[in-house]
Amino acid sequence: MDIKEAKQSLDKVIEKARVHLYKPIQAAEILHRDRVEKDITLSDLTTYRTISKKWRNIICIRFLGRTSTSSAKYQDDIFNDNAIPPAVLAELGKENREKNGIVEAYIYKKFEQRISQMSAGLGYCQSHDKTTFNLDEFLAMFWNEPGLRRSIDKIYEIVVYSLFSALVEALEVSVEVSLNPAKSDILVEFEDFAKRVIQLSSKQTNIKLKARINRVGVTNAADRGLDMWANFGLAIQIKHLSLTEELAENIVTSVSADRIVIVCKDTEEKIIVSVLNQMGWKSKIQSIVTESDLLAWYEKALRGKFADTIGDKVLKKLTDEIIVEFPATDNIEFKKFLQKRGYDKLKDRDWIVKT
Repeated sequence: MDIKEAKQSLDKVIEKARVHLYKPIQAAEILHRDRVEKDITLSDLTTYRTISKKWRNIICIRFLGRTSTSSAKYQDDIFNDNAIPPAVLAELGKENREKNGIVEAYIYKKFEQRISQMSAGLGYCQSHDKTTFNLDEFLAMFWNEPGLRRSIDKIYEIVVYSLFSALVEALEVSVEVSLNPAKSDILVEFEDFAKRVIQLSSKQTNIKLKARINRVGVTNAADRGLDMWANFGLAIQIKHLSLTEELAENIVTSVSADRIVIVCKDTEEKIIVSVLNQMGWKSKIQSIVTESDLLAWYEKALRGKFADTIGDKVLKKLTDEIIVEFPATDNIEFKKFLQKRGYDKLKDRDWIVKT
């Protein structure tokens, strides 16, 4: 293992990482700890395997407002042989110590660039109104930028949520919850449960609620299953990539709802139907929405007959969700961080390994 090979391993992890760069940041903090505190041994994984997640989280909370929600196993993949194992970290550590934190600085420069790219997507939403916003153009920004392509599934999810939730609100859909009068004896026995959990009682045997669609929350590449759910029994799954038999099984087995809507690219619709038919699960799929449907519905929402009622709501939700999912780094705060660490004094944060 030489420094060139070690840098190639690091670059592969950075390239594969989504916008938040959780794994590269963890590597940066391990190297920083080794350089400054000198209380870990990079060749000995046990000295930092678990604690390094805490070091990473401090940075992530400060600049992203969140930490990784992936499984412990997925987070631990950073130390696999095909990622950044101890041998790679040890080689990077030597370079990092000799050059006053150059590898750390390099990782944080990549982070800064990635967040800046995402800010461009947010800027598009903020600089366009319902008369000029073009969904095709917006999505192309993410497809055409390698640094953002890894997060295209989250963008699709936000695009779908913004439209679906705005339309459900515009239609003023409501949901009624009631109990069977013939089961009043069970209600009497469990009235405390009914009041606290279902909000029903012997005096109030039905309630009406506003229909809502909700995103499950921030997820990661290793997480599959439910993307959105509705309080009227609907589950929504976004699939922008090819649906294999394994992924199809995961969708159906991980989501308990009997009504599932799948959103996918036009070219995948027939494949998805075929896979689901082969597995005998098509009955659980309420409908399949394609990208063409989304483009047509966005066009009507933004520039159609009811654009004044719906258009601004869709764009506001789109903007708000991007901010929540991909919080932009505070440039002033981040620059203070770079200065405190001394990264700004390094001549070449691009860190070119000479061969």
